[in-house]
Amino acid sequence: MQAAVQAHQLAKRYGAVEAVRGIDLDVAPGEAFGFLGPNGAGKSTTLAMLTTLTAPSAGSARVGGYDVVNERDAVRRHIGLVFQETTLDGYLSAEQNLRFHAELHGLSKVAVAGRMRSLMQTMGLWERRGALVRTYSGGMKRRLEIVRALLHAPRVLFLDEPTLGLDPQARAAIWAHLRTLREREQVTVFMTTHYLDEAECCDRIAIVDDGRIVVEGAPHALKTQIGHDRIRLSTVDDGVARSALKARFGLDAKPEDDGLVFAVQDGEHFVPRLCTGLGVPIRRVSVDRPTLDDVFLAHTGTTLRDAQASAHERARSAPMGRPR
Repeated sequence: MQAAVQAHQLAKRYGAVEAVRGIDLDVAPGEAFGFLGPNGAGKSTTLAMLTTLTAPSAGSARVGGYDVVNERDAVRRHIGLVFQETTLDGYLSAEQNLRFHAELHGLSKVAVAGRMRSLMQTMGLWERRGALVRTYSGGMKRRLEIVRALLHAPRVLFLDEPTLGLDPQARAAIWAHLRTLREREQVTVFMTTHYLDEAECCDRIAIVDDGRIVVEGAPHALKTQIGHDRIRLSTVDDGVARSALKARFGLDAKPEDDGLVFAVQDGEHFVPRLCTGLGVPIRRVSVDRPTLDDVFLAHTGTTLRDAQASAHERARSAPMGRPR
């Protein structure tokens, strides 16, 4: 089956700055694929090349089977795109915004009417179709933009930081609606994000850092590769417990302010053994599964949160006009 999105050594330079440094991609039809990384990692620049908004400096890419450089018009006919910043006209109603988009794609009023209603109902917007967009909340605007991007039945839906700036409830609502639409439309979703929970919604992700993909795979598989669970333990005597862990289980525990921390395989099944075999009364024990932040740390040497903070600091100190 032909890939929905393909790229080979895709690169982008702005003068001396290498924003993207040789990206390889192979996204299957119907897949939800996430680009996870901090600001400045090259996510939005990659998406801009895949959607024909900027030309690659090197490499090649195909979307829906069409070359992003030599067949730009065909690529644009077969994709939907939701930008980070809203591009809706706030002085038009939701329905007027959608009809204007339909006209740009050459869709007739008759042909678009049923599809508009179906999509807006799925996204919970049909009852507000006649309201001016400037009266919409941030989450409603984002849902309307997704409806607009799907109106012409694209093969691939590109989402650039789709829930940036929205509250957790609005973000959860958008993803619930997107799951429904994906199943119904059989559309490929290609998304950039720096939210860990959002990346968990994808079938596969690529972790991006400094313009390169550092690791790629299904979220669960990537976390499994990290291996160990973390056990946090508090006892009546943590010093004695630490010695017992070493003597009875061969485990090296690290002291922390509120107890001990150590790593084991399959922590859920180890806890009963710990409770019966430690020999020290336990006050509290918990199991922390590996997270995507642990995956990011393992492959880049820093957490995503710290990388994001560093990116913000660089952005504040960078000269005006420098690419992100």
